[in-house]
Amino acid sequence: MKNTITILSISLFFLAGVNAQDLNSYFASTDSFLKEHVKNGRVNYKAIKNNPDALASLLANAKKISVSKTDAKNYQAFWINTYNLLVIDGIVRNHPLKSPLDVNGFFEKKKHEVGGENITLNDIENKLLRANFPTEARFHFVLVCAGLGCPPIINSAYQPSTLDAQLQKQTVKALNDNNFIRVNKNKVQVSQIFEWYKGDFEQNGSDLVDFINAYRTEQLPDKSRVSYYPYDWTLNEVK
Repeated sequence: MKNTITILSISLFFLAGVNAQDLNSYFASTDSFLKEHVKNGRVNYKAIKNNPDALASLLANAKKISVSKTDAKNYQAFWINTYNLLVIDGIVRNHPLKSPLDVNGFFEKKKHEVGGENITLNDIENKLLRANFPTEARFHFVLVCAGLGCPPIINSAYQPSTLDAQLQKQTVKALNDNNFIRVNKNKVQVSQIFEWYKGDFEQNGSDLVDFINAYRTEQLPDKSRVSYYPYDWTLNEVK
């Protein structure tokens, strides 16, 4: 019995090590891919379409990786990176186009086989990330939908060891961007992201202005009149 337990423990340790190695390799390869194809928050979809092997290899590896939600940082980093890569892949497969909305069911119908799941982009955002981590509103500033209305994609991978700092940096960057938060005295126009996911930003008695001010250098007025400007679905393509 003791020998059986020992063998089982070694086997589980080995499998965990292999999976950790695969995951680390996935993050490193994603980082290299984004550094090559993303510039100033825009993606060179044409270049990727002309040479799709790197992206195809990344997503093939993502099919084999499984991360438990109890391993929160690895889980979050994996699914944030995978969401962004799948968006890029969906655009490349349909390129040229002007917007992700040109593809019927881009977010809500198209299924992707990744991480041991067969899921849509909306499933990744809403079921795997938001539902499992309901207090983490900063996801909205790192999940990039390929539209210019979304906070810009970065040219590096989200890493478990730096994830909190990366989430913080991208949220601060977005909420201090005068094009994203448009202030005219006490009139404040904000992205429809804040309308669609209002509950994520208004928790524990805080309102939307409280949430935004928590990350802003220049605070919004206490009696701000908030409205929502139309979302820009124009493709975030390198020009």
